[in-house]
Amino acid sequence: MTHRRVEVPVIARVEGEGALHITARDHEIVDLRLEIYEPPRFFEAFLRGRAYHEVPDIVPRICGICPVAYQMSAVHAFEELFGVRVPEGVRELRRLLYCGEWIESHVLHIFLLAAPDFLGYHSAIEMAKDHPDLVKTALAIKRVGNDIMEVIGGREIHPVSPRVGGFSRAPRRRELEALLPRLEWALERMPGIADLVASLERPSLPRRAELVAMVHPEEYPMNEGEMASTEGRRWTFAEYETVTRELHVEHSNALHSVIADTGTPYHTGPLARVNLNADHLTPVARECMRRTGLRVPELDPFFSMAARVVETALAIEEAIRLIRAYEPPDPPVAEVVPRAGRATWATEAPRGTLYHRYDVAEDGTVLEAKIMPPTSQNLRHMEEDLRAFVPGVLDRSDEELTRLCEMVVRNYDPCISCATHFLRLDLRRL
Repeated sequence: MTHRRVEVPVIARVEGEGALHITARDHEIVDLRLEIYEPPRFFEAFLRGRAYHEVPDIVPRICGICPVAYQMSAVHAFEELFGVRVPEGVRELRRLLYCGEWIESHVLHIFLLAAPDFLGYHSAIEMAKDHPDLVKTALAIKRVGNDIMEVIGGREIHPVSPRVGGFSRAPRRRELEALLPRLEWALERMPGIADLVASLERPSLPRRAELVAMVHPEEYPMNEGEMASTEGRRWTFAEYETVTRELHVEHSNALHSVIADTGTPYHTGPLARVNLNADHLTPVARECMRRTGLRVPELDPFFSMAARVVETALAIEEAIRLIRAYEPPDPPVAEVVPRAGRATWATEAPRGTLYHRYDVAEDGTVLEAKIMPPTSQNLRHMEEDLRAFVPGVLDRSDEELTRLCEMVVRNYDPCISCATHFLRLDLRRL
Protein backbone atom coordinates (compact mmCIF):
# COMPACT_ATOMS: atom_id res chain seq x y z
CA MET A 1 0.00 0.00 0.00
CA THR A 2 1.47 3.38 -1.06
CA HIS A 3 1.26 6.41 1.22
CA ARG A 4 2.33 9.86 0.05
CA ARG A 5 2.06 13.51 1.06
CA VAL A 6 3.13 16.59 -0.91
CA GLU A 7 2.78 20.22 0.17
CA VAL A 8 2.98 23.29 -2.09
CA PRO A 9 2.83 26.48 0.00
CA VAL A 10 1.26 28.75 -2.65
CA ILE A 11 -0.14 28.25 -6.15
CA ALA A 12 1.88 30.52 -8.39
CA ARG A 13 0.62 32.79 -11.16
CA VAL A 14 -2.98 33.16 -10.04
CA GLU A 15 -4.59 36.18 -8.41
CA GLY A 16 -5.31 35.43 -4.76
CA GLU A 17 -4.41 32.71 -2.31
CA GLY A 18 -5.55 29.16 -1.78
CA ALA A 19 -4.48 25.60 -1.18
CA LEU A 20 -5.11 22.18 -2.62
CA HIS A 21 -5.28 19.22 -0.25
CA ILE A 22 -5.14 15.73 -1.72
CA THR A 23 -5.09 12.43 0.10
CA ALA A 24 -4.35 9.39 -2.05
CA ARG A 25 -4.12 5.67 -1.37
CA ASP A 26 -2.84 3.29 -4.07
CA HIS A 27 -3.57 5.69 -6.95
CA GLU A 28 -7.07 6.44 -5.69
CA ILE A 29 -8.24 9.80 -4.33
CA VAL A 30 -9.47 9.48 -0.76
CA ASP A 31 -10.04 13.22 -0.22
CA LEU A 32 -9.60 16.33 -2.38
CA ARG A 33 -10.34 19.90 -1.27
CA LEU A 34 -9.62 23.13 -3.12
CA GLU A 35 -9.39 25.45 -0.13
CA ILE A 36 -9.76 29.19 -0.65
CA TYR A 37 -8.42 30.76 2.51
CA GLU A 38 -8.10 34.37 1.35
CA PRO A 39 -10.40 36.40 3.64
CA PRO A 40 -13.78 37.52 2.34
CA ARG A 41 -13.91 41.20 1.34
CA PHE A 42 -17.64 41.81 1.88
CA PHE A 43 -18.28 43.87 -1.25
CA GLU A 44 -21.93 42.86 -1.31
CA ALA A 45 -22.33 44.27 2.19
CA PHE A 46 -20.48 47.47 1.24
CA LEU A 47 -23.07 48.11 -1.47
CA ARG A 48 -26.08 48.09 0.83
CA GLY A 49 -27.35 51.62 1.40
CA ARG A 50 -25.37 53.01 -1.55
CA ALA A 51 -26.97 54.98 -4.35
CA TYR A 52 -27.16 53.17 -7.69
CA HIS A 53 -24.79 55.67 -9.32
CA GLU A 54 -22.07 54.85 -6.78
CA VAL A 55 -22.05 51.14 -7.62
CA PRO A 56 -20.10 51.39 -10.95
CA ASP A 57 -17.27 53.08 -9.05
CA ILE A 58 -17.22 50.53 -6.21
CA VAL A 59 -17.56 47.13 -7.89
CA PRO A 60 -14.51 47.48 -10.21
CA ARG A 61 -12.34 47.39 -7.09
CA ILE A 62 -13.23 43.72 -6.80
CA CYS A 63 -10.74 43.03 -9.61
CA GLY A 64 -7.85 45.03 -11.06
CA ILE A 65 -7.63 42.83 -14.17
CA CYS A 66 -11.29 42.79 -15.26
CA PRO A 67 -12.86 45.91 -13.70
CA VAL A 68 -14.89 46.64 -16.85
CA ALA A 69 -16.84 43.41 -16.44
CA TYR A 70 -17.90 44.44 -12.94
CA GLN A 71 -18.89 47.90 -14.11
CA MET A 72 -20.83 46.67 -17.13
CA SER A 73 -22.78 43.98 -15.27
CA ALA A 74 -23.90 46.58 -12.74
CA VAL A 75 -24.59 49.33 -15.27
CA HIS A 76 -26.69 47.10 -17.54
CA ALA A 77 -28.64 45.74 -14.55
CA PHE A 78 -29.69 49.20 -13.39
CA GLU A 79 -30.46 50.38 -16.92
CA GLU A 80 -32.70 47.36 -17.49
CA LEU A 81 -34.61 48.02 -14.27
CA PHE A 82 -34.90 51.78 -14.83
CA GLY A 83 -35.86 51.47 -18.49
CA VAL A 84 -32.91 53.59 -19.67
CA ARG A 85 -32.34 53.98 -23.42
CA VAL A 86 -28.71 54.89 -23.96
CA PRO A 87 -27.72 57.37 -26.70
CA GLU A 88 -26.71 56.08 -30.11
CA GLY A 89 -23.08 54.96 -30.11
CA VAL A 90 -22.88 54.10 -26.40
CA ARG A 91 -23.47 50.39 -27.00
CA GLU A 92 -20.59 50.24 -29.50
CA LEU A 93 -18.28 52.20 -27.21
CA ARG A 94 -19.00 49.79 -24.37
CA ARG A 95 -18.20 46.83 -26.61
CA LEU A 96 -14.92 48.47 -27.57
CA LEU A 97 -14.08 49.00 -23.90
CA TYR A 98 -14.80 45.34 -23.28
CA CYS A 99 -12.50 44.39 -26.19
CA GLY A 100 -9.67 46.23 -24.46
CA GLU A 101 -10.22 44.22 -21.29
CA TRP A 102 -10.35 40.89 -23.14
CA ILE A 103 -7.11 41.70 -24.97
CA GLU A 104 -5.11 42.68 -21.91
CA SER A 105 -6.44 39.88 -19.69
CA HIS A 106 -6.18 37.06 -22.23
CA VAL A 107 -2.66 38.02 -23.30
CA LEU A 108 -1.57 38.22 -19.68
CA HIS A 109 -2.80 34.69 -19.10
CA ILE A 110 -1.58 33.13 -22.35
CA PHE A 111 1.99 34.39 -22.16
CA LEU A 112 2.80 35.24 -18.57
CA LEU A 113 0.66 32.85 -16.52
CA ALA A 114 0.16 29.73 -18.65
CA ALA A 115 3.06 29.65 -21.16
CA PRO A 116 5.78 29.10 -18.50
CA ASP A 117 4.04 25.81 -17.58
CA PHE A 118 4.16 24.51 -21.13
CA LEU A 119 7.71 25.71 -21.79
CA GLY A 120 9.10 24.31 -18.54
CA TYR A 121 9.77 27.50 -16.55
CA HIS A 122 8.88 28.38 -12.98
CA SER A 123 8.00 31.99 -13.84
CA ALA A 124 7.50 34.41 -16.70
CA ILE A 125 10.63 36.27 -15.64
CA GLU A 126 12.68 33.11 -16.01
CA MET A 127 11.02 32.43 -19.37
CA ALA A 128 11.77 35.97 -20.58
CA LYS A 129 15.52 35.35 -20.30
CA ASP A 130 15.34 32.67 -22.99
CA HIS A 131 12.41 34.07 -25.01
CA PRO A 132 12.72 37.87 -24.84
CA ASP A 133 11.03 38.50 -28.19
CA LEU A 134 8.02 36.41 -27.22
CA VAL A 135 7.55 38.31 -23.97
CA LYS A 136 8.07 41.70 -25.66
CA THR A 137 5.40 40.83 -28.24
CA ALA A 138 3.01 39.78 -25.49
CA LEU A 139 3.56 42.95 -23.51
CA ALA A 140 3.08 45.11 -26.62
CA ILE A 141 -0.27 43.46 -27.41
CA LYS A 142 -1.36 43.67 -23.78
CA ARG A 143 -0.39 47.35 -23.76
CA VAL A 144 -2.75 48.23 -26.59
CA GLY A 145 -5.60 46.54 -24.71
CA ASN A 146 -4.81 48.60 -21.63
CA ASP A 147 -4.63 51.76 -23.75
CA ILE A 148 -8.12 51.15 -25.16
CA MET A 149 -9.38 51.00 -21.58
CA GLU A 150 -7.54 54.18 -20.67
CA VAL A 151 -8.73 56.21 -23.67
CA ILE A 152 -12.37 55.23 -23.12
CA GLY A 153 -12.48 54.78 -19.37
CA GLY A 154 -10.16 57.53 -18.19
CA ARG A 155 -7.63 55.08 -16.80
CA GLU A 156 -6.66 51.50 -17.55
CA ILE A 157 -7.32 50.08 -14.09
CA HIS A 158 -10.68 50.81 -12.47
CA PRO A 159 -12.00 53.11 -15.25
CA VAL A 160 -13.94 56.15 -14.09
CA SER A 161 -15.92 57.14 -17.20
CA PRO A 162 -18.55 54.34 -17.42
CA ARG A 163 -21.78 55.16 -15.64
CA VAL A 164 -25.44 54.22 -15.62
CA GLY A 165 -26.84 55.76 -18.81
CA GLY A 166 -23.58 55.87 -20.76
CA PHE A 167 -20.25 57.59 -20.16
CA SER A 168 -19.25 60.76 -18.35
CA ARG A 169 -17.09 61.52 -21.38
CA ALA A 170 -16.83 60.05 -24.87
CA PRO A 171 -13.35 59.99 -26.44
CA ARG A 172 -12.67 61.95 -29.60
CA ARG A 173 -12.37 60.01 -32.81
CA ARG A 174 -8.70 60.82 -33.25
CA GLU A 175 -7.90 59.46 -29.77
CA LEU A 176 -9.14 56.04 -30.80
CA GLU A 177 -7.80 56.16 -34.36
CA ALA A 178 -4.30 56.61 -32.92
CA LEU A 179 -4.55 53.01 -31.66
CA LEU A 180 -5.28 51.48 -35.08
CA PRO A 181 -1.67 50.90 -36.26
CA ARG A 182 -0.82 48.98 -33.10
CA LEU A 183 -4.04 46.95 -33.26
CA GLU A 184 -3.34 46.03 -36.88
CA TRP A 185 0.22 45.05 -35.92
CA ALA A 186 -1.15 42.87 -33.12
CA LEU A 187 -3.69 41.21 -35.40
CA GLU A 188 -0.96 40.23 -37.87
CA ARG A 189 0.79 38.31 -35.11
CA MET A 190 -2.18 36.31 -33.91
CA PRO A 191 -1.91 33.42 -36.45
CA GLY A 192 1.73 32.94 -35.44
CA ILE A 193 0.72 32.93 -31.77
CA ALA A 194 -1.90 30.30 -32.60
CA ASP A 195 0.81 28.18 -34.23
CA LEU A 196 2.97 28.53 -31.12
CA VAL A 197 0.14 27.40 -28.85
CA ALA A 198 -0.57 24.45 -31.14
CA SER A 199 3.09 23.37 -30.88
CA LEU A 200 3.06 23.19 -27.07
CA GLU A 201 2.81 19.74 -25.54
CA ARG A 202 -0.18 19.72 -23.23
CA PRO A 203 -1.81 17.19 -20.91
CA SER A 204 -5.28 15.92 -21.73
CA LEU A 205 -8.39 15.70 -19.61
CA PRO A 206 -11.28 14.47 -21.76
CA ARG A 207 -14.43 14.14 -19.66
CA ARG A 208 -18.08 15.01 -19.77
CA ALA A 209 -18.73 18.61 -18.73
CA GLU A 210 -21.51 21.19 -18.95
CA LEU A 211 -20.20 24.46 -20.35
CA VAL A 212 -22.15 27.65 -19.68
CA ALA A 213 -21.90 31.03 -21.43
CA MET A 214 -23.92 33.87 -22.88
CA VAL A 215 -25.25 33.58 -26.41
CA HIS A 216 -26.49 36.24 -28.82
CA PRO A 217 -28.29 35.80 -32.15
CA GLU A 218 -26.17 38.33 -34.06
CA GLU A 219 -22.74 38.66 -32.44
CA TYR A 220 -20.13 37.06 -30.23
CA PRO A 221 -21.52 38.01 -26.81
CA MET A 222 -19.83 40.34 -24.37
CA ASN A 223 -22.40 42.66 -22.80
CA GLU A 224 -25.76 41.41 -24.06
CA GLY A 225 -27.61 38.17 -24.71
CA GLU A 226 -29.01 35.33 -22.62
CA MET A 227 -27.59 32.24 -20.98
CA ALA A 228 -27.10 28.82 -22.56
CA SER A 229 -25.25 25.58 -21.89
CA THR A 230 -23.85 22.73 -23.94
CA GLU A 231 -26.55 20.51 -22.39
CA GLY A 232 -29.25 22.53 -24.15
CA ARG A 233 -30.35 24.77 -21.27
CA ARG A 234 -31.47 28.35 -21.99
CA TRP A 235 -32.32 30.98 -19.41
CA THR A 236 -32.57 34.73 -18.91
CA PHE A 237 -30.48 36.77 -16.48
CA ALA A 238 -33.55 37.11 -14.24
CA GLU A 239 -33.63 33.29 -13.96
CA TYR A 240 -29.92 32.92 -13.11
CA GLU A 241 -30.47 32.14 -9.44
CA THR A 242 -33.20 29.66 -10.29
CA VAL A 243 -31.16 27.65 -12.79
CA THR A 244 -27.94 27.77 -10.72
CA ARG A 245 -27.47 27.46 -6.99
CA GLU A 246 -24.63 28.53 -4.67
CA LEU A 247 -23.39 26.22 -1.92
CA HIS A 248 -21.40 26.83 1.25
CA VAL A 249 -18.50 24.40 1.73
CA GLU A 250 -16.62 24.02 4.98
CA HIS A 251 -13.14 24.08 3.43
CA SER A 252 -13.46 27.33 1.46
CA ASN A 253 -14.17 31.03 1.95
CA ALA A 254 -15.65 31.03 -1.55
CA LEU A 255 -19.03 29.63 -2.50
CA HIS A 256 -19.42 26.80 -5.01
CA SER A 257 -21.99 26.85 -7.81
CA VAL A 258 -23.97 23.98 -9.31
CA ILE A 259 -26.87 23.50 -11.71
CA ALA A 260 -29.87 23.61 -9.39
CA ASP A 261 -31.92 20.70 -10.73
CA THR A 262 -29.01 18.24 -11.00
CA GLY A 263 -26.56 19.41 -8.35
CA THR A 264 -23.73 19.07 -10.89
CA PRO A 265 -20.93 21.62 -11.47
CA TYR A 266 -20.56 23.66 -14.64
CA HIS A 267 -17.72 25.46 -16.41
CA THR A 268 -17.90 29.05 -17.62
CA GLY A 269 -15.15 30.87 -19.52
CA PRO A 270 -13.50 31.20 -22.96
CA LEU A 271 -13.81 27.51 -23.83
CA ALA A 272 -17.53 27.63 -23.04
CA ARG A 273 -17.99 30.79 -25.12
CA VAL A 274 -16.21 29.34 -28.14
CA ASN A 275 -18.23 26.12 -27.93
CA LEU A 276 -21.53 28.01 -27.82
CA ASN A 277 -20.69 30.90 -30.16
CA ALA A 278 -18.28 29.56 -32.80
CA ASP A 279 -20.66 30.68 -35.58
CA HIS A 280 -20.01 34.31 -34.65
CA LEU A 281 -16.20 34.20 -34.76
CA THR A 282 -14.47 36.84 -36.88
CA PRO A 283 -12.20 35.77 -39.80
CA VAL A 284 -8.79 35.88 -38.09
CA ALA A 285 -10.28 34.36 -34.93
CA ARG A 286 -11.64 31.52 -37.04
CA GLU A 287 -8.20 31.04 -38.63
CA CYS A 288 -6.56 31.00 -35.19
CA MET A 289 -9.06 28.40 -34.06
CA ARG A 290 -8.10 26.19 -37.02
CA ARG A 291 -4.38 26.63 -36.34
CA THR A 292 -4.62 25.79 -32.64
CA GLY A 293 -6.47 22.57 -33.41
CA LEU A 294 -9.49 23.64 -31.38
CA ARG A 295 -12.69 22.17 -32.78
CA VAL A 296 -16.16 22.31 -31.31
CA PRO A 297 -17.53 20.60 -29.42
CA GLU A 298 -14.43 20.48 -27.20
CA LEU A 299 -14.74 19.79 -23.47
CA ASP A 300 -11.08 19.26 -22.55
CA PRO A 301 -10.16 22.18 -20.25
CA PHE A 302 -6.57 22.12 -21.50
CA PHE A 303 -7.91 23.71 -24.70
CA SER A 304 -8.77 26.85 -22.70
CA MET A 305 -5.47 28.46 -23.67
CA ALA A 306 -6.32 27.95 -27.35
CA ALA A 307 -9.76 29.46 -26.73
CA ARG A 308 -8.11 32.55 -25.27
CA VAL A 309 -5.98 32.94 -28.39
CA VAL A 310 -9.14 32.75 -30.50
CA GLU A 311 -10.91 35.35 -28.37
CA THR A 312 -7.89 37.66 -28.36
CA ALA A 313 -7.94 37.69 -32.16
CA LEU A 314 -11.67 38.33 -32.12
CA ALA A 315 -11.33 41.22 -29.67
CA ILE A 316 -8.60 42.82 -31.78
CA GLU A 317 -10.68 42.47 -34.95
CA GLU A 318 -13.74 43.87 -33.21
CA ALA A 319 -11.71 46.79 -31.81
CA ILE A 320 -10.45 47.68 -35.29
CA ARG A 321 -13.97 47.51 -36.74
CA LEU A 322 -15.51 49.59 -33.97
CA ILE A 323 -12.82 52.29 -34.11
CA ARG A 324 -13.11 52.64 -37.89
CA ALA A 325 -16.87 53.12 -37.59
CA TYR A 326 -16.74 55.27 -34.45
CA GLU A 327 -18.77 58.42 -34.07
CA PRO A 328 -18.71 59.99 -30.58
CA PRO A 329 -22.11 59.65 -28.90
CA ASP A 330 -23.67 63.06 -28.35
CA PRO A 331 -24.71 63.29 -25.60
CA PRO A 332 -22.59 60.53 -24.05
CA VAL A 333 -25.10 59.79 -21.28
CA ALA A 334 -28.88 59.46 -21.00
CA GLU A 335 -31.12 60.76 -18.26
CA VAL A 336 -31.71 58.20 -15.52
CA VAL A 337 -34.81 58.06 -13.32
CA PRO A 338 -34.55 55.33 -10.67
CA ARG A 339 -37.39 53.09 -9.56
CA ALA A 340 -37.86 50.23 -7.14
CA GLY A 341 -37.38 46.63 -8.16
CA ARG A 342 -34.86 43.89 -8.80
CA ALA A 343 -32.01 44.56 -11.24
CA THR A 344 -30.23 41.55 -12.79
CA TRP A 345 -27.66 41.24 -15.56
CA ALA A 346 -24.63 39.25 -16.62
CA THR A 347 -21.71 40.01 -18.91
CA GLU A 348 -18.79 37.93 -20.10
CA ALA A 349 -15.66 38.73 -18.09
CA PRO A 350 -12.44 37.33 -19.59
CA ARG A 351 -12.67 34.42 -17.13
CA GLY A 352 -16.37 33.72 -17.72
CA THR A 353 -19.88 34.87 -16.96
CA LEU A 354 -20.21 37.48 -14.22
CA TYR A 355 -23.71 37.81 -12.72
CA HIS A 356 -25.02 40.76 -10.66
CA ARG A 357 -28.34 41.21 -8.85
CA TYR A 358 -29.47 44.31 -6.96
CA ASP A 359 -32.65 44.91 -4.99
CA VAL A 360 -33.31 48.64 -5.27
CA ALA A 361 -35.51 51.10 -3.39
CA GLU A 362 -37.65 53.70 -5.17
CA ASP A 363 -34.98 56.39 -4.81
CA GLY A 364 -32.29 54.14 -6.30
CA THR A 365 -30.73 53.01 -3.01
CA VAL A 366 -29.33 49.49 -3.04
CA LEU A 367 -31.08 47.32 -0.46
CA GLU A 368 -29.25 44.09 -1.22
CA ALA A 369 -26.60 42.96 -3.68
CA LYS A 370 -25.47 39.59 -4.99
CA ILE A 371 -22.39 39.09 -7.20
CA MET A 372 -21.36 35.73 -8.67
CA PRO A 373 -17.82 35.94 -10.13
CA PRO A 374 -16.84 33.37 -12.75
CA THR A 375 -14.11 31.92 -10.55
CA SER A 376 -16.51 31.03 -7.74
CA GLN A 377 -18.88 29.50 -10.29
CA ASN A 378 -15.99 27.37 -11.56
CA LEU A 379 -14.56 26.19 -8.23
CA ARG A 380 -16.63 23.02 -7.94
CA HIS A 381 -15.75 22.19 -11.55
CA MET A 382 -12.03 22.75 -10.82
CA GLU A 383 -12.24 20.24 -7.98
CA GLU A 384 -13.93 17.69 -10.25
CA ASP A 385 -11.24 18.23 -12.91
CA LEU A 386 -8.57 17.51 -10.31
CA ARG A 387 -10.39 14.39 -9.11
CA ALA A 388 -10.42 13.10 -12.69
CA PHE A 389 -6.85 14.15 -13.50
CA VAL A 390 -4.72 13.39 -10.44
CA PRO A 391 -5.08 9.56 -10.31
CA GLY A 392 -3.40 9.31 -13.71
CA VAL A 393 -0.32 11.26 -12.63
CA LEU A 394 0.24 10.07 -9.05
CA ASP A 395 3.38 8.25 -10.17
CA ARG A 396 5.09 11.57 -10.96
CA SER A 397 7.56 13.31 -8.65
CA ASP A 398 6.22 15.76 -6.09
CA GLU A 399 7.54 18.70 -8.11
CA GLU A 400 6.04 17.47 -11.37
CA LEU A 401 2.74 16.58 -9.73
CA THR A 402 2.50 20.05 -8.24
CA ARG A 403 3.16 21.64 -11.62
CA LEU A 404 0.47 19.54 -13.28
CA CYS A 405 -2.11 20.31 -10.59
CA GLU A 406 -1.37 24.01 -10.97
CA MET A 407 -1.86 23.68 -14.72
CA VAL A 408 -5.32 22.21 -14.15
CA VAL A 409 -6.24 25.15 -11.93
CA ARG A 410 -4.68 27.72 -14.27
CA ASN A 411 -6.83 26.42 -17.14
CA TYR A 412 -9.52 28.55 -15.53
CA ASP A 413 -7.29 31.62 -15.08
CA PRO A 414 -8.82 31.88 -11.62
CA CYS A 415 -9.14 35.17 -9.81
CA ILE A 416 -9.35 33.86 -6.28
CA SER A 417 -9.51 37.37 -4.83
CA CYS A 418 -12.74 37.91 -6.78
CA ALA A 419 -14.17 34.61 -5.57
CA THR A 420 -13.68 35.02 -1.83
CA HIS A 421 -16.86 36.13 -0.42
CA PHE A 422 -3.69 29.38 -5.16
CA LEU A 423 -1.62 26.97 -4.79
CA ARG A 424 -0.55 25.28 -1.69
CA LEU A 425 -0.74 21.61 -2.52
CA ASP A 426 -1.05 19.25 0.42
CA LEU A 427 -0.93 15.72 -1.02
CA ARG A 428 -1.11 12.70 1.25
CA ARG A 429 -0.40 9.28 -0.21
CA LEU A 430 -1.77 6.73 2.19
